[in-house]
Amino acid sequence: MTMKMIKSFQVDHDKLTKGMYVSRIDGDCITYDIRMVTPNGGVYLENDGLHTFEHLFATYVRNSVFSDEIIYVGPMGCRTGFYFITRDSVSRQQALELVRETCDFIIGFSGEIPGSQRRECGNYLDHSLPKAQLYANDLKNVLSGWTVGQMEYQL
Repeated sequence: MTMKMIKSFQVDHDKLTKGMYVSRIDGDCITYDIRMVTPNGGVYLENDGLHTFEHLFATYVRNSVFSDEIIYVGPMGCRTGFYFITRDSVSRQQALELVRETCDFIIGFSGEIPGSQRRECGNYLDHSLPKAQLYANDLKNVLSGWTVGQMEYQL
């Protein structure tokens, strides 16, 4: 069987920078590529901070006014960012604003990480709120002037 190369592997990762991009559109679903570190830059998201960021990101967006329109939030295996999938009823501007709001939520979060108990999480000991907050602050700075026009890969 001959397999086609998937679109995300066709993006030149040596030219990709931090930011939020439209990765693909499948029917009524939009996949956003949220790059939090520079690919192949030698610095990657650490698992404990990435894990906590994921729990807080998913919890926040699934409790937002768009909760029924959120399909998926999850980290990239390369540890450079996250995939965020929404229905197309959420505009690109609304998705961008939601990610910005999520960063503010994570930066200001205190207390127990949602879903971090043994019965709720398959790796419940691997969390770091300070790292997640550092990641959120950096992403917030990257996205502070980001526009919908920048969401297209410029490669």
